[in-house]
Amino acid sequence: MLTLEHLVEICQKYESDLNSKVASFSVGNKALDFNTRKAIMGVINLSSDSWYRESICLSLDQAVRRGMMLKVQGTDLVDIGAESTLPHAAKVSASLQNSLILPLLKQLHNNGVATSVETYHANVARQCLQVGADFINLTGQQANKEIYQQVAEFNAGVIICYVQGKNVREVGDFDFNEDPIRLMYDYFAKEIELATSVGVEKIFLDSGLGFYYKNLKDSDQRIRFQMQTFLTGFRLRKLGFPVCQALPHAFEYFGEEVRSAESFFAFLAVLGKIDLFRTHEVAKVKGVLDTLELF
Repeated sequence: MLTLEHLVEICQKYESDLNSKVASFSVGNKALDFNTRKAIMGVINLSSDSWYRESICLSLDQAVRRGMMLKVQGTDLVDIGAESTLPHAAKVSASLQNSLILPLLKQLHNNGVATSVETYHANVARQCLQVGADFINLTGQQANKEIYQQVAEFNAGVIICYVQGKNVREVGDFDFNEDPIRLMYDYFAKEIELATSVGVEKIFLDSGLGFYYKNLKDSDQRIRFQMQTFLTGFRLRKLGFPVCQALPHAFEYFGEEVRSAESFFAFLAVLGKIDLFRTHEVAKVKGVLDTLELF
């Protein structure tokens, strides 16, 4: 059982990292100070293979309506993806991703909705940046330098996801180290050096919690790993950039109330000083964040 004693232990063990400051920058037309305010990323899934049905949009009109609704609910950034990361999901070619994403991206951009596009294809990244994507949610490492150069060219930003493998669809047996943050720290340091060397200034760091846990059959171990990553995620802020986390679900425990799970993990993420919350449940998570602001 998680207790205050556990939180005290974490604070004492990593005291030197607790007050790390990170870069602030604009997301869309909004200037955000991540040292004083949390930000929210909503989700639009354009693949029917995605398991979170509330975020799936199978027509352009439906996707535009969801994007506008997410803006009204308080999201700072809307993440668009055309390929599910589930192991059984069909791979989506770069050309098909563009045909699905670009019409939506144009409409949301014209309506003032800040967007990120989840991809590991350089061609998809370039075309999306050309029509107004604010961030590339980079879910691979094969084309990372090329994508960083594109991001810098368009004065956009990048979400660097931690991936063990070529991309999120080609992840092998994940190393569930006892200290997940130490596992990721060197990877992010190397990627930050590469990205900033070509001129990228807007960077989020994402531990990629949603990409590899599916290979782990022991759900208890997976959930403990996720909780530990949330509670100690502030250690990544020492690298100087804000941290993004996708909120998981622990459906083995939440069951029919699985849509409430992201609110629970959001609370842990606040304790761990996470900066950007990727969620399918924007209104619920915003309620958690707004309430905690009162303390």
